[in-house]
Amino acid sequence: MTVPQILVVDDQPVNVQLLKRKLEREGLGVRTAYSGQEALELVAESTPDLILLDVMMPDMDGIEVCQRLQADEKTRSIPVIFITARSSKEGKLEGLGVGAVDYITKPIDLDETLARVQTQLRVVAINREMIDLQRRLQEARRAATIGAVTQGIAHNLNNLLGVVLGYLDLIKAHHAKPDTVLRNAEHVETAVQRIVSIIRQLSSLVVQARLPLIPCKLDALLQGGVDRFRADFGVEPAITLDNPLGELAIDTHVEVFEDILGKILANAWESYGENHPGPRPVQISTRLLERPGEPKTVEILVRDHGRGIPDEVRDTLFEPFVSTKNTVGVGMGLTVARHALRNFGGDLNLQDAPEGTVAILLHPVEKKKKTVFAPNA
Repeated sequence: MTVPQILVVDDQPVNVQLLKRKLEREGLGVRTAYSGQEALELVAESTPDLILLDVMMPDMDGIEVCQRLQADEKTRSIPVIFITARSSKEGKLEGLGVGAVDYITKPIDLDETLARVQTQLRVVAINREMIDLQRRLQEARRAATIGAVTQGIAHNLNNLLGVVLGYLDLIKAHHAKPDTVLRNAEHVETAVQRIVSIIRQLSSLVVQARLPLIPCKLDALLQGGVDRFRADFGVEPAITLDNPLGELAIDTHVEVFEDILGKILANAWESYGENHPGPRPVQISTRLLERPGEPKTVEILVRDHGRGIPDEVRDTLFEPFVSTKNTVGVGMGLTVARHALRNFGGDLNLQDAPEGTVAILLHPVEKKKKTVFAPNA
């Protein structure tokens, strides 16, 4: 078991030695410093679990030491307990205001100091356990995702390969009938295209490329997404566009954006079911979100009046290969769309509507300061 390390900082050697002996008797490791500068140098060499820091010191007082610790991401999380002769409320608030977790006034009660140190060490231990638990949870989620993707790929590809082999057998059996051969060959081509689609969509989840983001007019982007959906599906959906933002420019990648919107429109179209009679209306509307301290964001709502979100897939909508359709080779559209939007700094969610479903797409107006990565579409 690792021994907790305490750094005691005070310009008075007597105070340092008293605290050192008390803490060492309790099995704690102790290092000592007699100035603020020396304390910072020791912290840079080895990070302590907790710092007992005198406020009133020459050259660099405890307030400045604590401020410097807080300014550095590597030392910001070290708990600091101030020790000082100042007992006023203002003095305590000043110390707590710069990041200290506790405040002990002189003359020091060694038993009380030990109790406060042990309390903060327990907090540190709990925080470390939480961080470790989060790390293990993330690893478990990654493993579960990999398992789901692998299982989905195997299931879908096996089904599609079965389709291909079945039609090839029919071609062999009826090789003397050109019309039958042609019809079965078309089925083979369709299945192969679905296999290619799975591979392409899977690549978009795991392969990242540096994409240039340029200002693009929102109305043109929306129309481009509608046109792409119409071309890919060969249908003329009853899509209504309500874009009060007009030619507002957003920093994005045209092809990726249009692919995202096309996938969402496909989801809305298919929500009506194969046997739905008459038109399948879909409404697209936009608005600008401006919240204090947050980047300007365009919200795009895609509403349908279909069957809504089925209960059996409600909690797994964005997992790969989750679909309510019986056709093999589907189920990654929403996964890819959310992945791409999040790479742009946005997001995608689906919600129930009074009738049907509403997809909520969020896209920042301006690109992030750091380099943006987005998937190959």
